[in-house]
Amino acid sequence: MYGTITPLFPGLPGGPEVLVVLLILVLLFGANKIPKLARSTGQAMGEFKRGREEIEDELSQMDEEEADEAETTKSTDTSTEAN
Repeated sequence: MYGTITPLFPGLPGGPEVLVVLLILVLLFGANKIPKLARSTGQAMGEFKRGREEIEDELSQMDEEEADEAETTKSTDTSTEAN
């Protein structure tokens, strides 16, 4: 009469698994250190994001410079051919 319940997201842990992980974290680090651990993890993620954005900006600037150089070279080639 009742079929098996398939999880909505099969790769993600459910409620009981999350509780077990949280219990293990409390046992390993203690209740006082968990907020500090979360804060440092958040700061590390922010630094990573800023670094990634800086690299993306540098790459886009390099692409724009290369495109400008190509246009300049093209325009000087056409003006030289016209003379």
